[in-house]
Amino acid sequence: MSTLHQEHGIHGHAHGPDCGHAEVVHGDHVDYAHDGHLHREHDGHWDECEPAGHVPHDGHGHEHGTGCGHDSVEHGDHLDYLHDGHRHAGHDGHWDDH
Repeated sequence: MSTLHQEHGIHGHAHGPDCGHAEVVHGDHVDYAHDGHLHREHDGHWDECEPAGHVPHDGHGHEHGTGCGHDSVEHGDHLDYLHDGHRHAGHDGHWDDH
């Protein structure tokens, strides 16, 4: 799954282990949940970590929600659930990888 390279323009805050924002392990990097966005460090700046296109998570029988055992983070107008190094979001009756 690829991500769009969308630089987060004005971002004076330096994310890190003690910055106060939720850390989300995402593939080969760490995203930080900040104001409904997910930021990742890239070549000395911060990018919005967004999936390129619609990426359904096939074969996902688990239903996420309150009490499902997975942490959630705000992402735009919905919640992503952290599951096995992926962020899952409900979409039209299935789960997408974010």
